[in-house]
Amino acid sequence: MASLPPAAWLQSLTTIAWHGSLTLLVAATLLLTAVLYLLRHDCRKRAARSMAIAVACLLLINFNRSAGEEWQVFSQIAAVAMGLALIRVWAMLLCRLLMPVLRLHPPRILEDIVVAVGYFGWGLVLLRLAGVDLSNLVATSAVVTAVIAFSMQDTLGNILAGLSLQFDNSVGIGDWIKSGELIGRVVEINWRATTLETRNWETVVIPNSVLMKNHFAILGKRHGQPRQWRRWVWFNINWETLPTQIIGVVEHSLREAQLPGVAHEPAPNCILMGFENGFSRYAVRYWLTDLAADDYTDAVVRMHIDAALRRHNLRMASPYYNVLTIKENEKYIEARMKRHLEERVQALRKVELLSSLNDEEMSVLADRLKFTPFVTGDIIMHQGAVAHWLYIMLSGEVEVWVTLPDGRRRLVDVLKEGSFFGEMGLMTGESRSGTVIARSNVECLRLDKDAFQAILVSRKELAETISSILVERLQERRGKIPEELLDSGGDAPHRGELVERIRNFFGLNKH
Repeated sequence: MASLPPAAWLQSLTTIAWHGSLTLLVAATLLLTAVLYLLRHDCRKRAARSMAIAVACLLLINFNRSAGEEWQVFSQIAAVAMGLALIRVWAMLLCRLLMPVLRLHPPRILEDIVVAVGYFGWGLVLLRLAGVDLSNLVATSAVVTAVIAFSMQDTLGNILAGLSLQFDNSVGIGDWIKSGELIGRVVEINWRATTLETRNWETVVIPNSVLMKNHFAILGKRHGQPRQWRRWVWFNINWETLPTQIIGVVEHSLREAQLPGVAHEPAPNCILMGFENGFSRYAVRYWLTDLAADDYTDAVVRMHIDAALRRHNLRMASPYYNVLTIKENEKYIEARMKRHLEERVQALRKVELLSSLNDEEMSVLADRLKFTPFVTGDIIMHQGAVAHWLYIMLSGEVEVWVTLPDGRRRLVDVLKEGSFFGEMGLMTGESRSGTVIARSNVECLRLDKDAFQAILVSRKELAETISSILVERLQERRGKIPEELLDSGGDAPHRGELVERIRNFFGLNKH
């Protein structure tokens, strides 16, 4: 095999490096790299680093042109390094600038192939300049290639699997995949492996050949549809309650709340899944839009289910046990009920509307109060709806919204712990003047008309006292309502008018 002496091939490389068009090539590459740098944020660091190497090598070559022979070897090394750097830059320009302009979006691995082919070609050029006969090299490398292929079976399998994953677009960056018990988001697919990031802040590297040999699911992906993944939330209810009632309450609450992370279409639905020991088993199916927040969104859905059931006095099923009851248990239950009754009486005393009631009447009402929880986003009452009860807030915050005649909505008040609302619906039966929405998790006590009626029948003079308080409340509330609603709603009712409304609503004129 003929070869040039070292000085000869170094001189050949110097001739190439000093060619006048080299500077022009680097300048053109630098200009295109600047465009790439501005348009593609994801490859700025790599492009800047490669271009810096190329420019530095060019300056080194030009600086050593007039130096002695002992410095020429540095020029040759710089020429080789500059070639490698330019190959890397031009691969990025091709795959990340030119092809996207042509509306082609090649897989990431294509860029690596272009770089590998470029490196191989540059190596052949260097060998040819060194005097190596490439035809003999190809003939003698067949055995070496076979040995390398046999010893690198797994590596080659991973490379071919990576090519297959990228070119058939079966998996893409950002996809959530499930393989066995592992669930994670794809963040990189390279020659050897696919890298996943799990919800537990773990980075998992799966060899491409392993991924291709086993089945895996791409979560939330369906052709022509937005990314969303169906989730199941289970709960149990006693047999005494009709399934149609359970399903209606739960579905209405979830669809009305418009929970973050829960798709509007398909809407959440509740289904009866079966009957077990003493209870019915239900499942809520909803479609998750943020696949990274699965457990959190499940918890939000569970809280809404629990709050909706409690508001309608529907209880989840408890396991059945045989328990021996002793006197100490009875005493404990009696003390707890007494303590809860005192807490409710204290809550009632904070309601100005009920300030004229005596202790006995307070206790009677406290025993009839219903604990009513709401979860953030729940609509507690709708503007225009008719409901004959009053809410007393134990904790949390609610927003009061009023819909204007032109359809716009305006926030008119924020109520906090200790406030109450719905007094006009309780006392006169009129429709709600605003929409109340839970700003946070809210705990309320609800007082119904039936619980209050017996007290008003026995003490008819309470109607006049309550009407005076209602007039003050209405004047205070009207100060927070937009003027355009006040103009269309007429004047506030007078005390005498309110007394008559209360009497008619509770049927006091008949007694």
